[in-house]
Amino acid sequence: MIASLHGEVQALTLSSVVIEVGGVGMLVQIPSSLSADLMIGSRALLHTTLVVREDALTLYGFATTSSRELFELLQTVTGIGPKVALSALSLYCEQALIDAIAHQNSAALEKIPGLGKKSASRILLELHEKVSASSPVVRNSASPTWRNQLYEALVSLGFSAREADQSIDIVADELGTGMSSTSMSDLLRMALSHRGRK
Repeated sequence: MIASLHGEVQALTLSSVVIEVGGVGMLVQIPSSLSADLMIGSRALLHTTLVVREDALTLYGFATTSSRELFELLQTVTGIGPKVALSALSLYCEQALIDAIAHQNSAALEKIPGLGKKSASRILLELHEKVSASSPVVRNSASPTWRNQLYEALVSLGFSAREADQSIDIVADELGTGMSSTSMSDLLRMALSHRGRK
């Protein structure tokens, strides 16, 4: 499986990007929210997953591994394919989507293009326990307050949304369960030290 791509952005639309890797342009479907953070000519790192169909091989890319995991988790729900899963991550940020599922907010899910009332109910039924537990895909959702505070601080210091999420994920992975006992100033210091790390 192609787990990540790192290269120069050659072309960009609202829903896709072409990244040159070793002289080959790789077409990757992305959430529209990620498109705003990319620029033609700049270098980008995407965490990817390859969806194999009878008539196509399609790469989907995300700013963080946790967004990719959530994309894959959504597809475990009966009747939910990559198109709807990508729409969900285009409409909502990762944390907002997790919160909607954890709090059984069917109305929020029904706003996702291609997702009706029955499918929204199925997502809540099949994923509620998974996102409410401390599974890897939602390891940061148990303490949304510190994450939101750190995110806002990084963005105010000039980080893009993608850079802020990546830095926060690195800090969360390094600290693990020690996250709750670390002060916000220390969390910010650690996140700042990871700026630009790929």
